[in-house]
Amino acid sequence: MSGEDRTGGYFWGTGRRKCATARVRLRPGHGAIQVNGRPIAEFFHKPTDQASLASPLAHTKLTTAFDVFVTVSGGGTTGQAEAARMGIARALLLYDRNLEKPLRQEGYLTRDSRMVERKKYGRAGARRAFQFSKR
Repeated sequence: MSGEDRTGGYFWGTGRRKCATARVRLRPGHGAIQVNGRPIAEFFHKPTDQASLASPLAHTKLTTAFDVFVTVSGGGTTGQAEAARMGIARALLLYDRNLEKPLRQEGYLTRDSRMVERKKYGRAGARRAFQFSKR
């Protein structure tokens, strides 16, 4: 338990996905998850996003061991959920370094670097051309 020393009893983690950023705090508790001060079900309406966010805790069987406080900004809901997932995984590493192997095998510690391709001039989007008209 080395990450707890100077952080006021919290384990901190930061996660990013697309344009979303999540700051995560874990505190020993009963399994409550708050996102931007609201319960997880109120913030993320899709069950897939809720499951994605909680998956590192479920995979390490620590679902009821911690209270999770997440602050997310930027991006869309799925990007925010996956950024929070990465932040939780990083905070769990501070809690117990032995969790690195199972978290890494599931891909929770790997930053997904895919970003939206920029729009190019003379095109309708990144690759889509404007409609061709013969006449």
